[in-house]
Amino acid sequence: MTMFMNVRKLILAGAASLLVVACAQEKKEGYVIEGEIAGIQTGTIYLKCYRNGAFEEVDSAAIENGKFTFKGTSDEPLAYALTTVKENKRPQVFFLSNESVQVKLDEMQKQLQVSGSPEQDLYAQYEGRVSEDAALMDSLFARHSDSPVSAYLFVRNLLSRLDYASVKAYRDRLDASLEGTEYVRQIDAQLALLSRLQVGAEAPDFTLPDAEGNDVRLSSFRGKYVLIDFWASWCPDCRKENPVIVKAWNQFKDKNFTILGVSLDRKKEPWLQAIEKDGLTWTHVCDFKDWNSDVAKMYAVKWIPKSFLLDPEGKIVASGLEGDALLDKLQEVLK
Repeated sequence: MTMFMNVRKLILAGAASLLVVACAQEKKEGYVIEGEIAGIQTGTIYLKCYRNGAFEEVDSAAIENGKFTFKGTSDEPLAYALTTVKENKRPQVFFLSNESVQVKLDEMQKQLQVSGSPEQDLYAQYEGRVSEDAALMDSLFARHSDSPVSAYLFVRNLLSRLDYASVKAYRDRLDASLEGTEYVRQIDAQLALLSRLQVGAEAPDFTLPDAEGNDVRLSSFRGKYVLIDFWASWCPDCRKENPVIVKAWNQFKDKNFTILGVSLDRKKEPWLQAIEKDGLTWTHVCDFKDWNSDVAKMYAVKWIPKSFLLDPEGKIVASGLEGDALLDKLQEVLK
């Protein structure tokens, strides 16, 4: 009987231990966000997550007495954000995995305090600083090559601004443990796109309508050097660069050279007004889709002005040239 009782106790103790472990594991299977928001007693707050190059809505919660709660699961540590404005494209960002965190949000002051997330602690150290400091980005990669925070900050601050070789150099420094994660996938997708836009590659062909609605095909300019100029009337930097483009046009238009202006304008009237005011007398096309332009995506255009110089066979000679660098390159190839 005594032996039976001892065995029974052992079985019960083992079951209890398994229950404790199961409960502990259950507690780790998701995140809990306990939040307070300044200046708002009631309303709705939205939780977003940065995926596929944009902040997508994940969940919403009621604000009661200035407090709110979110519960859910995350496949991996990701950049999340909070906002009370559903369509807000610049919400307050923080890093989150499957953990319990406490947040204090002040949207008026654009401040967000988060405790309980190791990834957030790292994010807070570098966020807002790496965009203007390449050395700091290098330091982040050197110290935290295995962190998704490093990949995210690179995606948000440098990915769209660098050429293929520079992006690949950063990609190669990331730890293998990040393979297949969200932000590394975004880097890999950009590399695949940029590989098709390197010097010597044939420029992707496209067709867009001009001001009269007539289709203009890039390949119709074969036989000439072509400068594809991505710009928009609402872009201050583009308007500042336009005198340089005009100078290039006047200097080289009779030397087997032409320009194709591809606008990211939203409306026709300001586009045409800018063309006339700035004296842009070459061919212009636009689909009025702004940054959603298929051609802009095809050419990995994330900022403007952005240009691609093509040779008479339609192959890329150079890209991203501005100011004197553009004029010097044209002088070189159009001797």
